[in-house]
Amino acid sequence: MLATLALFIFPLFMAFAASSDLLTMRIANWLVLLLALAYFVLAFLAHVPLEQIGISVAAAAAVLVVAFSFFAFGWIGGGDAKLVAAITLWVGVGLMLPYLIYAALLGGGLTLMILALRRYPLPEWLRRHRWIDRLHDTKSGVPYGITLAIAGLLVYPETAIFGHFIG
Repeated sequence: MLATLALFIFPLFMAFAASSDLLTMRIANWLVLLLALAYFVLAFLAHVPLEQIGISVAAAAAVLVVAFSFFAFGWIGGGDAKLVAAITLWVGVGLMLPYLIYAALLGGGLTLMILALRRYPLPEWLRRHRWIDRLHDTKSGVPYGITLAIAGLLVYPETAIFGHFIG
């Protein structure tokens, strides 16, 4: 029972982060904090070596520094910067590159799709939905949290925590 629950914690956080970013264009600090805390608890329960945890922390810190420089340039939101670092903590240094490549490719695709759709007027029946109207607004950003979460889910089955709890 504990193993099944442990396996679903990361996907649940990813679903919540993606849906939150889509609907509100925000990723809550408490969500990122709980995601990081859940990593440490499950890494301990999965007997992940301290050295591997330390390397994951270093990788996440490096990603956070780069992501916050992207935030400073206005390329991504602050929640996205924190989320990508927390996900990097989970995937570790060994899966960091595939994760970041997936995130970049998916993020580029989402951006191109949203920019293309913003060129056309939004039908009135869709305009009534505030989140769709906000997504269509040319002054609004792109909810990268969606692609960060999907990329995390793509590499999650290869993580040490998943491997431990899948048995």
